[in-house]
Amino acid sequence: MFQLQGSDEVRHETALRFKQALEALPSQIDVLQSIEVGLNENPSEDWDIVLTAIVPTMDDVAIYAKHPAHVAAAAIIKDVKRMRACVDYNC
Repeated sequence: MFQLQGSDEVRHETALRFKQALEALPSQIDVLQSIEVGLNENPSEDWDIVLTAIVPTMDDVAIYAKHPAHVAAAAIIKDVKRMRACVDYNC
């Protein structure tokens, strides 16, 4: 999950660009089986973006995280990211 900072407009615009970039990743990163990205629609909540990425193994998390396409997507929110929460787990 990600919490962004800035005006509502900046946060929303940035979140949309981030979502589009993330949703393009499965076709660019072999180990990424799927990704789901949701944007918060409830203004009383604190988090702006949630994503679930599915990879075959925990070792693939590192491959996904270091892939240049993922790094480029992450750069979209770099200047407005306030907080990040992450849980990596096996199904």
